[in-house]
Amino acid sequence: MLNQLEQLSPILQAFLATLFTWGVTAFGASIVFFFKKVNKTLMDALLGFAAGVMIAASFFSLIVPALDMADDLHMISWLVVTLGFLLGGTLLFIGDKTYDLIEKKRKKEKEKCSSKKRCFMLISSITLHNIPEGLAVGVAFGSLAYHIPGSTFIAALTLAIGIGLQNFPEGSAVSLPLRREGFSRGKAFFYGQASGMVEPIAAVIGAALVLKIKMILPFLLAFAAGAMIYVVVEELIPESQANKKKDLMAFFTLFGFSIMMILDITLG
Repeated sequence: MLNQLEQLSPILQAFLATLFTWGVTAFGASIVFFFKKVNKTLMDALLGFAAGVMIAASFFSLIVPALDMADDLHMISWLVVTLGFLLGGTLLFIGDKTYDLIEKKRKKEKEKCSSKKRCFMLISSITLHNIPEGLAVGVAFGSLAYHIPGSTFIAALTLAIGIGLQNFPEGSAVSLPLRREGFSRGKAFFYGQASGMVEPIAAVIGAALVLKIKMILPFLLAFAAGAMIYVVVEELIPESQANKKKDLMAFFTLFGFSIMMILDITLG
């Protein structure tokens, strides 16, 4: 089956890979049908593991290939990759600060946010974070067309798997609060899975850009890495470390990094 997938176009590969990540989001959201709440330690452990996977994926599957290709294109590799990396993180930073300003303005005006508004903010923020994740997968698969050292089908696939793992708690993080706010189980599930719908769209865009404009590939790879690292540092690690067993959560992060590193080195 893997051989058949490798024969497909990079755009179709990226689309299918992010259908998987979207599916994991939907699977996480489906928990609303079975539980009123989920064991927090289990969810935090999964977040910690996903953080480690994403850190390793950002380095081995995105930054290293970006440096190699920048060298091949006779660019100043450290400058191009640094700029892309910082701008990728800045995109998420701007998104977070925009929401902070909106909330601060509402407080100053002494407006009481309804439960529906809180839910909308939750859905919007997670959806925003899924855009660069889809872009990262699209760029990883799009880069396969150029046969860059370190950029392989297995590396791109493991990146998608890593993103899919951390999408599971995101789906439940939307559907469960919506259920608590009085939404029906069906509606809570729908909005939970919908937060991952942007990933296939972003992946196709990312892969198409890479295939059309080879010169921007190193920048896009680093951009996607910066966006992913921002999500890890801002969201995944702090959330997992809020657990009382934070030392154990740290080991899950190390374990996730190790698994991704081994997959990249041995299979990539």
